[in-house]
Amino acid sequence: MTPFLSRKLIYPLQESLLKRPTFSYLQALEDSQWLTRAELEDLQLQKLQNLLLSARQHSPWHAERFASSDIDLDGISMAELRKLPTMNKTDAQLHGQAMAWKEVPGGCFRYTTGGSSGAPLIFSYGRTRQASDAAGRIRARRWWQVNVGDREVYLWGAPVELNKTDKIKTIRDRFINQLVLNAFAMSASTMNSYLTMIQRFNPSCIYGYASSVALLAEYANKNQRNLHLPALKVVCTTGEPLYSEQRQLITEVFKVPVANEYGSRDIGFTAHENSNQQLLLMSESILLEVLDESGLPVKAGEIGEAVMTGLCSEAQAFIRYRTGDKVRLSSSFDKEGRGLHVLDEVLGRDTDFLIHSDGSIIHALAAIYVLRETPGIEQFKITQQSLYEFEILVVCNEHWSSDALAVIANKFKARFGSACIIHIQLVNEIKPEASGKMRQVASKVTMPI
Repeated sequence: MTPFLSRKLIYPLQESLLKRPTFSYLQALEDSQWLTRAELEDLQLQKLQNLLLSARQHSPWHAERFASSDIDLDGISMAELRKLPTMNKTDAQLHGQAMAWKEVPGGCFRYTTGGSSGAPLIFSYGRTRQASDAAGRIRARRWWQVNVGDREVYLWGAPVELNKTDKIKTIRDRFINQLVLNAFAMSASTMNSYLTMIQRFNPSCIYGYASSVALLAEYANKNQRNLHLPALKVVCTTGEPLYSEQRQLITEVFKVPVANEYGSRDIGFTAHENSNQQLLLMSESILLEVLDESGLPVKAGEIGEAVMTGLCSEAQAFIRYRTGDKVRLSSSFDKEGRGLHVLDEVLGRDTDFLIHSDGSIIHALAAIYVLRETPGIEQFKITQQSLYEFEILVVCNEHWSSDALAVIANKFKARFGSACIIHIQLVNEIKPEASGKMRQVASKVTMPI
């Protein structure tokens, strides 16, 4: 399918049939991104008030929450909003039915997260939320000169998407110029096949989990697959932290810049890097607060927890929702003149950090570098089972030496405490998590903050 027909006919027809206001919202986003920061924040408050009033009318759980906090919905401000206690994933799990607006215009639909960092979350979403995600992503792609209908490869692994990847969906994907590759199947033979398919497809954009795209790039590099992709403009990664060495490797292999995306299933598409590698918030759709452990706002440039309100989440309102992500909000502005808020850094979820036996927090990179600098390791996964116990899965190659077992264990003890027990297991393969992510680090230890 030519990009023009896909952009002008097929994709708009699909969205119209599904009653998703994607393109009207996209036009609004194209205009609103050029508002001043103050004007954007006024727009956020207008949308926030509409969301709160809707939630009070249609959600018994939120109505009770508002009443007990004595929040003034008619005079809403950020200070007024902070009277409302935060909510978390457990609240959404336990009270989802009392939160959902079943008669929301366009329909109310159920979604289940993969639960890679805990129990799955079943929540409801509506057409407006779908449109905000799709339109926000289209706008972000346009920052990289990738437009609706341009060829795009998805290296994807979410069960919802994969369950639909039958003949009908394959035909649909081709009509809108998308090639979907299964991130669950990342063996040497399938990765070799994927690279051949990508070469033939010649996409404008490659999109996938950071770890999966990095794994594919590593395979191409080791097997000297010199890719010729003249149409490719950007590789977009999502779903997990993108480490600097992964960004460098992906750039070298695919010969284009890498743009990282930030978001989650429950809150939606949240932020995307522009061509200056600034991570821009979807400010018209997401109201972000960055809070310390006491629930107070941190200063710009300081690390805190991302607490979000989905301004398009009226089907099941996520209001002051604790994401568990650690972020750093910048006081700077988009270098191209947009009023969108800028995130200096997304440090990841609690599961992207490890805990020293003395209780101090250590970034996952401290453990990753131990494995990265060890010869003979093809792939690995580190899981902190408890404060004093680590499990390390290793896929090795011909350069592996059994002496490395003691070296790795000693380095881990040096970084995380001499009393730690290190279990290292050599395996033939490391399977992706339920979400399809090839997560390098996971922690089952509760964060001390």
